[in-house]
Amino acid sequence: MDSSKPILAIESSCDETAAAVIAADRSVLSSVVSTQAALHERFGGVVPEIASRAHVERILPVLKEAMDEAGVTGADLSAIAVVTHPGLVGSLLVGVTAAKTLAAVWGLPLVAVDHLRAHLYACRLAFGEDIFPACGLVVSGGHTNWYDCPDPVRSKLIGSTIDDAAGEAFDKVARLLGLPYPGGPSVQQAAMKGDPEAVPLPRPMMNRPDLAVSFSGLKTAVRYAALGNPNSPEAPVPPLDEGRIADLAASFQAAAVDVIVGKCEVALKQTGRPTLLVGGGVAANRALREGLTELCNRRQVRLCIAPMEYCVDNAAMAGLAWEIVERGEFAPLDCDVTPGLVRA
Repeated sequence: MDSSKPILAIESSCDETAAAVIAADRSVLSSVVSTQAALHERFGGVVPEIASRAHVERILPVLKEAMDEAGVTGADLSAIAVVTHPGLVGSLLVGVTAAKTLAAVWGLPLVAVDHLRAHLYACRLAFGEDIFPACGLVVSGGHTNWYDCPDPVRSKLIGSTIDDAAGEAFDKVARLLGLPYPGGPSVQQAAMKGDPEAVPLPRPMMNRPDLAVSFSGLKTAVRYAALGNPNSPEAPVPPLDEGRIADLAASFQAAAVDVIVGKCEVALKQTGRPTLLVGGGVAANRALREGLTELCNRRQVRLCIAPMEYCVDNAAMAGLAWEIVERGEFAPLDCDVTPGLVRA
């Protein structure tokens, strides 16, 4: 393997088809993302079968665009990196099959990448320097996980949601309030016009000393506030007009942010790490960024949040592959996908 040549990375774990070319110095030579949001909007969430078919249609055009943008051919590459876990099994298989094929045809080594560790590594790409060891938070549509990260490749899961992920809760609340999909941006936009203290909502499990969180109860509380509590049918429910929707969005967002920030403080105390890394789609939320900034300033901890373009799923964050390559760890061409969470 010629480490002076860049890596081609592929990401297809959920509903974004992405490819990127990353140099050995971690500079991103190209990054192309084809989103499927419009395909899933009518369903209020990702439909796995639709996602898989869309990946099949888009993978080759996305790969070509990424390589053309970087000005490279197969002969100019040192390896093919691909996300193999976790994610939707059909979606993962499209990217992994493409990666295996290219690796075999071009005679290049294959590198398997963990999607969640890659989200944290997006912070390394943005800051352009070593930021490990650190405490990590991945907060997205499918995951709300805390990690102890002694280095970019090894990370230990130390806590997670016991039900809905934060992004999933945003999507469900958005649908409940009649806001468009995806829920994160639409709830944030509606919340800007609302009062975060207008509707008293719970902060489930926030005061527990461990890193377990739950968003299911919070989502149900929003439903009762919006549509009424079947256990108290006599209680009046204000009309769900634009002002009420804004107040509910703001109150929900404030509650979710309070829980996430509170658990980040617990994670920092547990790990004793000097840096907090934050990646995933929900990391783009402005209120969460402000809450984490206040927390880290108060605790005198360095905060590294992935930039907006690296919060959503993308292949550039698979620059983590370079760390794996430097350890001499390559994947066989018969490697398989792992849909579930890899905990080690």
